[in-house]
Amino acid sequence: MFKRILVLSMLVGFVTIVHGQDLHFSQFFNSPLTTNPANTGFIPDADYRIGANYRNQWASIMNTPYKTMSVWGDAQVFRDRIESGWLGLGGVILRDVAGSGSLASTKVYGSIAYHQMLGTAHLLSAGFNVGWANKRVNLNDLKFPDQFNGTFFDSNIPTSVVFERGSINYIDMQVGLNYAFFPTDQLYINAGVSAMHLNSPKESFFSADSLGIENRIMPRYTAFVNASIKMNDELIINPMGYYSRQASASELVVGGNLQYNLSGDGEIQLIGGAYYRLNESIIPMVGFSWKNVKLMFTYDATMSSLKQYNNSRGAFEFALINNGFYSDYNGDRRQSLCPTF
Repeated sequence: MFKRILVLSMLVGFVTIVHGQDLHFSQFFNSPLTTNPANTGFIPDADYRIGANYRNQWASIMNTPYKTMSVWGDAQVFRDRIESGWLGLGGVILRDVAGSGSLASTKVYGSIAYHQMLGTAHLLSAGFNVGWANKRVNLNDLKFPDQFNGTFFDSNIPTSVVFERGSINYIDMQVGLNYAFFPTDQLYINAGVSAMHLNSPKESFFSADSLGIENRIMPRYTAFVNASIKMNDELIINPMGYYSRQASASELVVGGNLQYNLSGDGEIQLIGGAYYRLNESIIPMVGFSWKNVKLMFTYDATMSSLKQYNNSRGAFEFALINNGFYSDYNGDRRQSLCPTF
């Protein structure tokens, strides 16, 4: 019963004041367009890529877990028309469902970025995206704390929570900068910063008068850094870090992974690593790469006070990515900016 009260309290918090932390993936590095719009078309070892992400959390607390899904793709264009530079075009669809669908959101974004080489070892990128977002709540599925009669939740008991609407739509905008440094075939460093929700869109199921505030999504500021270091013909090390802040909510993730060359020619790789989300979770990761396809799995083991309710079972996440070239000729003549086997 306590777990149910806890979950309902979380849902009430979500639908009452909605300017909390944004949707996110532990595998931020495998969701490039939501991490920074300047990543659009920033594909060091291919011409285009498509991907999908799936996150499942709170399964040990909720009968129906909280799910986040995305599909995305981006591509490089005008590489032969712009001297030492190119454009990146892409898009992403995000879907987020709380529990049995009581609270759900759908977001569709289009992204564009420009990438300019600075000499032979530096790359500077700037990106922008704009999208449409919808968030809805199924009022028939909700019960509130003041409907608890001491034994169970009774939907016949009147509640003080009054919704003005059950669905909202808004436009959302983001910008980002990206820098890459690749001095040798054995070393690659990449860092970026971004600002999300530039227009601070209004997002509330309630009227401003009923809450006494006009609820808007607060800007979110994000920074990341990663590197790729080729140790030898069998091993590449990829350390990385990610920081995000939105109003009073912040997130810091640090860690890395190893790529091990199983086939000798780099076409088959085993990937393993671990990450730490500050004051929240430890995130082990395993993955497998075959030719241009990569599959990676992470598991969030809760380390915060929430672990007493979920037995440290936080979330699991999958990412599937396919990189490609417009033609075999492109693949033969293009040299990767990242260390490769």
